[in-house]
Amino acid sequence: MLHNTIRRINVRLTAVVADEAGMSTVEYAIGTIAAAAFGAVLYSVVTGDSIVGALTNIINRALTTRV
Repeated sequence: MLHNTIRRINVRLTAVVADEAGMSTVEYAIGTIAAAAFGAVLYSVVTGDSIVGALTNIINRALTTRV
């Protein structure tokens, strides 16, 4: 009895997963907006004064290190 129930659930889940044909237009639009927002946030972080200053400091320390 339990085995048949588990088997039916497995068959249904497999059918749901296998039926996915791809993203719809709405999903593409949401994905594109999310990617653009992430890119904007990443750009603002990377071009911020603290990151530029930290990178400049790392490069200056690397160039002035004595062996």
